[in-house]
Amino acid sequence: MELPPAAELYQKFEAAVRERLRADGVDRPLVVGIHTGGAWLAKRLHRALDVPEPLGTLDISFYRDDFSTGSLHPQVRPSSLSGDIDGRTVLLVDDVLYSGRTVRAAMNELFDYGRPERVILAVLVDRGGRELPIAADICGLRLELPPGQHVKLRGPDPLQLELGAAC
Repeated sequence: MELPPAAELYQKFEAAVRERLRADGVDRPLVVGIHTGGAWLAKRLHRALDVPEPLGTLDISFYRDDFSTGSLHPQVRPSSLSGDIDGRTVLLVDDVLYSGRTVRAAMNELFDYGRPERVILAVLVDRGGRELPIAADICGLRLELPPGQHVKLRGPDPLQLELGAAC
């Protein structure tokens, strides 16, 4: 299987985000990216959408339900969310949606900051294989990969998608 070039996929993704926000009547979303790949994408979207509020980033390492299993060895970074999220529309951005655990952890952390009116989940790639009932509202590419394969976004400049064997 061959993946499309990341730059081409990003353009499709950005167009889908713009269309969804327009259709929903959202002109000032709070853009929040999940470290690492989601933060890279969110930074590009934030700039492209010309959102006046600062870009938000989340490091969900300590919110993951599998953090203590020892299978993860995260590089912990600080989260950054400035301003009030109560009653706001949050555009939550991640690179690859797989099990749903990263998004669940991000939602837990978001709600520690306040209660948004709604959260719109935008992912560059949905690779299937969900363990939790979580679905992206906006997706650049949907794949069904066997458990032995993964998709990785490398970057930030240039962005590159890689298909490989699971670790």
